[in-house]
Amino acid sequence: MSWNPALDPEIPIGDAVDAIETVIAPRARDLGGFEVRRALPSAARQMIGPFIFFDQIGPVEFLSGQRGIDIRPHPHIGLATVTYLLQGRLHHRDSLGTDQWITPGAVNWMNAGYGITHSERTDGKVRDTGQHLAGIQTWVALPEDQEEGQAAFKHVGADVLPELQAEGKTVRLVLGDAWGAHAPIELPSEMFYADANLDPGAQLPLPDNHEDRGVYVLQGSVTVAGETYEEGRMLVFRPGDRVSLKAGGQGARLIVLGGATMGGPRYIWWNFVASSRDKIDAAKEAWRAGDWAHGRFQLPPADDAEFIPAPER
Repeated sequence: MSWNPALDPEIPIGDAVDAIETVIAPRARDLGGFEVRRALPSAARQMIGPFIFFDQIGPVEFLSGQRGIDIRPHPHIGLATVTYLLQGRLHHRDSLGTDQWITPGAVNWMNAGYGITHSERTDGKVRDTGQHLAGIQTWVALPEDQEEGQAAFKHVGADVLPELQAEGKTVRLVLGDAWGAHAPIELPSEMFYADANLDPGAQLPLPDNHEDRGVYVLQGSVTVAGETYEEGRMLVFRPGDRVSLKAGGQGARLIVLGGATMGGPRYIWWNFVASSRDKIDAAKEAWRAGDWAHGRFQLPPADDAEFIPAPER
């Protein structure tokens, strides 16, 4: 797509920096051979719009023959996962029978609904040859009336996602509506998610058609009304304020996301998200029962030799 006038910047002045409601410093977590930085949920903020979980994966180098990422089958309810890679490849298998290699720039949407099981691995030739891996994984909390709906998986290649270019910036819209563009995946609620690359000094306005908006500084730095924020920070902005970001001297790569606030809080336990504790408790018991043939959860047909047991607490 060519230049879009909706991307014209308008830099805030004066006290516009107060539009930043919260700055989140992610917590580093070692997942066994690789590190993630978790920005959501945090003590300061549970969700940005419907986004309730945000992990930066890597960057990490796996040498040839190393185990790499090897996340055994595990369950989800009440959410949709969004896996978006910047480098490397991941092998996704799920209980719907999906067998999909996830590649950079593509969007991979897995709606758990009432229940789904999936695994994520770096196996086969990828393990033999090694790779650099980096990406973002987010969870979207489902509206209460869709929490117990049917599970689904959708993969959309990078080549069909809208890409906007203007004055030193390139923005790929991964999900939703923003800056006059629309991404192809049908969504359960109002939201947007974008990958923005800014040249040094380039300016990016935040979409003004969404209530909640957040920006994760993936690389480089950005300035808002004279204040600079380096990579590894999640900025959460007040609803309604017109705000633009300016890239620092090395440029910036940003994940920009948000949407309508949820109708109420969500409970989180392990890989489960729900509007009530009772729904969480029911899913716990179903997973622990391990009735893969007739129960609520099944294992991926192509990856059913092992699974992750539920935590004791």
